[in-house]
Amino acid sequence: MKALVVDDSKTTRMIIGRILRECGFEIHEAGNGQEALDKLEEIGCPEIALVDWNMPEMTGIEFVKAAREDSRYDDMKIMMVTTESEVEQVQAALEAGANEYAMKPFTKDVIEEKLALLGVSVG
Repeated sequence: MKALVVDDSKTTRMIIGRILRECGFEIHEAGNGQEALDKLEEIGCPEIALVDWNMPEMTGIEFVKAAREDSRYDDMKIMMVTTESEVEQVQAALEAGANEYAMKPFTKDVIEEKLALLGVSVG
């Protein structure tokens, strides 16, 4: 199972990556939305992408919209993992095509619960 972790913070990518590895995922990383789209071209459709909102070059929401416009990624679940907590932003992310939303700071339990809600099997 492949997971794509998209965040401009290397530390956050490392933390999420460790949680997902413990759940049995092969981890791929990108530092912004454009890098993430490039990575998808390279690795194909992962089971899940965990995406930050605020990033340089291409934001998380722009990435979600771009990925949802490409039918090759129809089966990819997308979870926004962000500090953005406004109801309007959660709504915007879901309308753009995100499947779930987790707030930073998060715990391993929160990530595992969201994966279970998405039907992505965990280790």
